[in-house]
Amino acid sequence: MSTQPVIKNKASFYTEEERKEILKRYRKLLVLCKPTMKVEDRKRIRKAFDFALSAHENHRRKSGEPYIYHPISVAQIVVEDIGLGVTSVICSLIHDVAEDTDFTLSDIEEYFGVEIARIIDGLTKISDIFDQADYIQAENFRKMLLTLSDDVRVILIKLADRLHNMRTIDALPPKKQLKVANETLYLFAPLAHRLGFYAIKSELEDLALRTTDPEIYFTISQKLIDTAEERKKFIQRFNFPIRRALKQHNFDFEVVGRTKSVSAIWSKMQKKEIPFEEVYDIFAIRIILNSPEEREKADCWRAYSIVTDIYRPNPDRLRDWISTPKANGYESLHTTVMSNDGSWVEVQIRTKRMDEIAEKGYAAHWKYKESKAGESGIDKWLKRIREILKTSEKDALDFIDDFKLNLFSDEIFVFTPKGELRTLPIGSTTLDFAYSIHTQVGNNCLGAKVSHKLVPLNHKLNSGDQVEIITSEKQKPKSDWINYVTTARAKGKIKTALKEQRKKFVEEGRKILKRKLKQLKISANQNHINQMVKYFGLKTHLDLYFEVARGNITIKELKNFVSDTDKSTGFLSYLKKPFYKSKEPEKLYFDKEDDVIRQQLKKHPDTLLIGDGMENLNFTLSTCCNPIPGDDVFGFITISEGIKIHRNNCPNAIQLLSKYAYRVVKAKWITKKSIAFLSGISIKGIDEIGIVNNITNIISKEHNLNIRSIDIESNAGTFQGTVMLYVRDTQHLKTLIRKLSKVKGVRSVTRITKDR
Repeated sequence: MSTQPVIKNKASFYTEEERKEILKRYRKLLVLCKPTMKVEDRKRIRKAFDFALSAHENHRRKSGEPYIYHPISVAQIVVEDIGLGVTSVICSLIHDVAEDTDFTLSDIEEYFGVEIARIIDGLTKISDIFDQADYIQAENFRKMLLTLSDDVRVILIKLADRLHNMRTIDALPPKKQLKVANETLYLFAPLAHRLGFYAIKSELEDLALRTTDPEIYFTISQKLIDTAEERKKFIQRFNFPIRRALKQHNFDFEVVGRTKSVSAIWSKMQKKEIPFEEVYDIFAIRIILNSPEEREKADCWRAYSIVTDIYRPNPDRLRDWISTPKANGYESLHTTVMSNDGSWVEVQIRTKRMDEIAEKGYAAHWKYKESKAGESGIDKWLKRIREILKTSEKDALDFIDDFKLNLFSDEIFVFTPKGELRTLPIGSTTLDFAYSIHTQVGNNCLGAKVSHKLVPLNHKLNSGDQVEIITSEKQKPKSDWINYVTTARAKGKIKTALKEQRKKFVEEGRKILKRKLKQLKISANQNHINQMVKYFGLKTHLDLYFEVARGNITIKELKNFVSDTDKSTGFLSYLKKPFYKSKEPEKLYFDKEDDVIRQQLKKHPDTLLIGDGMENLNFTLSTCCNPIPGDDVFGFITISEGIKIHRNNCPNAIQLLSKYAYRVVKAKWITKKSIAFLSGISIKGIDEIGIVNNITNIISKEHNLNIRSIDIESNAGTFQGTVMLYVRDTQHLKTLIRKLSKVKGVRSVTRITKDR
């Protein structure tokens, strides 16, 4: 077999330039595979490439490029960014064949064997993820995780596939871009983080930010470019004494400077409410030691001692993930030190092995075999996934929320009375801890002692707590316990126990109701039961039996039911207000049947033009983000409130666009009228005499804007506050912000989104 693939001269499919580009990309893939590739492996990759090339020969992407570019790119990501081997490369090259062409899984099994066919089957099953209604999206995500339990390569190749799709997202229509970007933020970026792929996670978040809020993305990117040279010189000055000291102590090492991603910087700016210039940890210094595994911990602490001898550390900013690694396998020492220029700098100290695991996640874990505990990190993670899949409710949306909460969150480390270490998500309570030990311990939990002090069931735990659970056989789970826990395991076990209790109540209530109706000389037939369900404002006959057993519906209420029944027809009089109402809280977006939503969609065109001539449409501006003309927006169809308009970067956009994409319609501002829209700004600065008067004069007199409310507080020479005002559009607001930023004493002016 020739080492050079032959791309058939099919002028109708590929141009000469495209054939050259395909060969160039294929050769690059082989170069990436070369370090671990054997002669036989090269032949297998060539076979997969020829197969994919033939299968996709008349396919093109939305951008117009040959489709074969995509599988080659996915294969490159799988090797270069994730660190997988030849089998995964072959699967990446042919991952869309079974779905998009006439070839079947049987064909793939015949050509490439059972193992590759199984992985392709897993990829095919989840390929339509998030393309349909919300509950279907969630169920598909659950299926994706089930396939992960069989072969983790399925999820890793899927991550690579999503990363390349995000890199080429500009070819999609705007509405589709928003949907893909938000579901990436909602699930794929956290999943990449949880698997330890920090580079992939950061790139996914950056690409999503570029799509949902391009102005923010390009502004921060430009500032990073503008400050790059200055940053480079600072890093060189900072690193020089560290390098010299490490050489003197005979370390084999590498020192690099790593700049934060755009999305991470933006997240810090939002969280701290500070401008770009005040983000002190825009970059970090990373010291990578080449140490044997038995000396890793000692060498890292020696390097830490050297760094802190040169620069003074902040004692509150030491993070030791070497003694206790993160659940995704991350190991490193982090410290923040004061530079000679008076600025704080984060220094990360790790070994080459630790760095590889940090960059390539669990793929690197396989390379370094099992952990000292005898169970690899990926095995522990999969064990937790299976546990959640087993105990999760039928409601797939609740499942996704629980899954994200438990597996994508930071963690705390707590101890049993015997000193056994247990890992729980941040925010976990004593009741979560009880259920983590055993289901029966959780069900019988009366309370707990934390560091020998008695605490309630909903007491939130902190890292380092030693917890002793107090139990009683008479204790049973209660409905309010759901509010006391955060972990999916505890929630699942409580719900299961409550269901068992409810079954017993329902059976008892059925017997009680039958006896009481007999006393009233009423037949307990289905017709009468249905009438009672309606009369008491309940949902099902099971709810009726449950309320009877609990004593909420007594013989007195049943007599009232009889007296309110029309004796001549045997049907209820609907004039009387129901005695019992469901206590379930009202939801913002009602989970009705899909056909209701579909009817709403049929009533409105695909594009909603907000403004002139559209007064007949029932739409409102959402108060969660206060959109104004000039903002990039989308319409979201609700059942009870018509169409609500949200900004693309609304805090709720990620959830709406990833869970309920089928309810989203395009929206565009076309208004030219001078209409005032409510917006707000946050102002911070130095408290000087007359500064509030200067601010209000610019707003009211120079810009002729109406102020709805102003709230400014002064504290020890500084002030901060918010001003809610009415503006015409985003340009109007930006002009005002620029003008206010120039006022003497004002340090920052930013737009706020939520109505105060």
